Amino acid sequence: DGGAGAGNSALRPVSGPGPARLDYDMVHYGHSNQLRQARAMGDYLIVGVHTDEEIAKHKGPPVFTQEERYKMVQAIKWVDEIAPGAPYVTTLETLDKYSCDFCVHGDDITLTIDGKDTYEEVKTAGRYRECKRTQGVSTTDLVGRMLLMTKAHHSNIDEDLDYRKHTDNFGKSPKRSCVWCMFPQGPKGHSPWTGVSQFLQTSQKIIQFASGKEPQPGDTIIYVAGAFDLFHVGHVDFLEKVHQLAEKPYIIAGLHFDQEVNRYKGKNYPIMNIHERTLSVLACRYVSEVVIGAPYAVTADLLDHFRVTLVCHGMTEVVPDKDGSDPYEEPKQRGIFQLVDSGSNLTTDLIVQRIIKNRLEFEARNQKKEAKELAVLEAMRRLEEQKH
Repeated sequence: DGGAGAGNSALRPVSGPGPARLDYDMVHYGHSNQLRQARAMGDYLIVGVHTDEEIAKHKGPPVFTQEERYKMVQAIKWVDEIAPGAPYVTTLETLDKYSCDFCVHGDDITLTIDGKDTYEEVKTAGRYRECKRTQGVSTTDLVGRMLLMTKAHHSNIDEDLDYRKHTDNFGKSPKRSCVWCMFPQGPKGHSPWTGVSQFLQTSQKIIQFASGKEPQPGDTIIYVAGAFDLFHVGHVDFLEKVHQLAEKPYIIAGLHFDQEVNRYKGKNYPIMNIHERTLSVLACRYVSEVVIGAPYAVTADLLDHFRVTLVCHGMTEVVPDKDGSDPYEEPKQRGIFQLVDSGSNLTTDLIVQRIIKNRLEFEARNQKKEAKELAVLEAMRRLEEQKH
């Protein structure tokens, strides 16, 4: 599932390259998982990312600027190259331009502003592949969480029925896919590509995302910690700067549990629960390992266990621990603590503010998109009935 900003991706297998057409506005682990699947189909993955103008024309206002999206997609470790300003409709000309063998898209639907399949040409030519959508995540769902200000999405908390009702009404965000699939219609006459389902974490999914690499002799083991909520380009800028601090960096990211994040962030934070945040961070090319549910205070035990040589934190405020102590007291005493200026002022709070500011536009965009999908679904059903 994509967002209001998008791109196409292309793959170059040994026999030649192929593209996968994808949508990226609020880049989340669902997008990363699709790119992981696409990359496995070949040897070289090119991801085309649309301009703001193209997105606004076909979908509505993007959450992030095109420059932010370019950097975000490039930071995903399965991406070999990005193609800025990719056309919204994927054509054979586009595939040939980048020497791609085929296009990859998810098992959902992508339509132009007039309701046409954006992949019709490449499908007819037999130059597309399909990968599975990641259940339980969508840009629509994430936006709904921001607007509702409930905590129903946190781990170990029962789902709020009002939240489910709202997300049912909110509509759907665009996605990136190369194929059309017949799906049963969703409940209450909704598009089957619009529904919000609960994400279920599995050990297999973590293994698929994890690097599996141990620190090697000569590596500089760097520890960073935080919520890394709605993993965004601000996080990418920070991790990139941290990565540049050493010749052979091995970055370990400690992710705090949902309840801990809520303690120091308040409101309905984190927007993504611990399982979702884990996959989002693991997908970043600068991160080697993730500590799931890291202690808020960076302890001597943690530093010794991972043989940490440097602890970094961004320029954001450090909230004291529950007892009022400095969570970075131990690394500071050891002389291994360093503040890192990412040069970016983008925060999760600012992203939420962008969403709330454009709330009506986003809701109108998603409802219009769902109406187009339902019309196409109905037409597909009629064709099937005529065949029988």
